[in-house]
Formats: sequence, C-alpha cells, structure tokens
Amino acid sequence: MTHAAFNLLAFDTSTEQLSVAVQRAADGRRLTHQGAGGAQASATLIPTVQRLLAEAGLALGDLHAIVFGRGPGSFTGLRTACSVAQGLAWGAGVPVLPLDTLLAVAEAARQSAGATRVLALLDARMGEIYHAEYAWADAGWQTLAGPAVSPPERLPLPAAGAVLAGNAFAPHGERLPAALRALPRVDALPTAEALLALAPAGLTAGRAVPADQALPLYIRDKVAQTTAERAAARA
Repeated sequence: MTHAAFNLLAFDTSTEQLSVAVQRAADGRRLTHQGAGGAQASATLIPTVQRLLAEAGLALGDLHAIVFGRGPGSFTGLRTACSVAQGLAWGAGVPVLPLDTLLAVAEAARQSAGATRVLALLDARMGEIYHAEYAWADAGWQTLAGPAVSPPERLPLPAAGAVLAGNAFAPHGERLPAALRALPRVDALPTAEALLALAPAGLTAGRAVPADQALPLYIRDKVAQTTAERAAARA
C-alpha cells in the first residue's frame, strides 16, 4: 500500500516539542500541529488529537493505527505518549504502532536535508546523549548501530558520508570528539510527519500491536540524579 493508503494518527512527546499529525487515506491529506511539549504535553495532547481528527473528518474508529514515538526520550514524555496511545487505541479498537524516536530523527533529516546516512542524536540529559546510526537503502531505513546512551566523548564515529541529526548539539556540542564535530549537522526532531512516513513499512511488516502491548522504550534505567550528582556535574 502507498504511504497515503492508511488513516493514521501520529504523535511524539519525547522531546520539548509536541508533534501531532493526522493522515486521511481518502485524499492523502495531512494535518499537523507543532507546539510546546514537556510538562504541557499531558494537558494539550488529547485536545490537539481531537481537533485534528475533527478537521480531517475522521473518528478514532476510522484509523488503521495510532502511531507514537516510543523512545528513547524524556521519561515523562514517553509515559504520556504511551498512555494516551493505549487509551485511545483501546477505546477505539485499533492497533498501536510504536516507533523509535531516533529513527524518526533520521527520517526527519532525510525529509529536510536529503540525508541517507545519519547518526541520530537526542539530548538524554544527565550529561549524556541517546544515539543510533541508520542508512537509507532500497527505499527504507536500516539500523547500523544502537539505540544506546553514552557520554558525548564516547560516541562512536559513524561510517563515511554520515551526517549528525538531532537536538544534542547545543547542550553537548563542545564535548563531542573532534571527528564528530567536523561532520555536517542537521537540526531535526522526531516529528509526527516523520512517524507518518515510517508507519506504512511498520504496518506492512506486521509491527502493530494491541493497545495493551504498546510500551515505551527505555535504554537507561536511571532517570534522575541525586543532589550530589547534580552538583558534581555542574562542577
């Protein structure tokens, strides 16, 4: 099926940006919203979903799937996305398609800059970076490494021709190895539009799951620092 052959709802709350999109199969129309995420996402996500569905003339039961960024990312943001996806999908009886946020970063970089080999980087806080390397081949993404979390100094050097994409440059750029700092950069976030582009491959591959099986992806068990650890990091 083509990319536009599905009625889809997609959203991501893994970063400080809330991104929501609805795709209507009848004409391929897409309605999108970008706004403040973080702590506000839990209050604004459902009203935004309701508004976009109404504008598209779709009910939840008309959807082929609900797509969400499963992580890695903000602990609170991932919990918000997962719980909303589960609740909406359960009530409407539609499947859920969880997708990796770092893969969505790579797709956003492809859409905006034509990147076909990407080291996706997202700020993991606590002085670390979430990272994964991807290559575009045969009209799809292949995962070369990751996802993982590392201090900036320990990030692996990607294959030749790769670009860096994500939101980790401002907080961590000076700590990246010199070889990485020399690579081209693309500012990219895991947008709902990127999730919509990735969804058909996931659906046709059978990766959609029932609502109760939609889980966030955590690659770091510890999600907060002690007061002493924060003080040491500032020092």
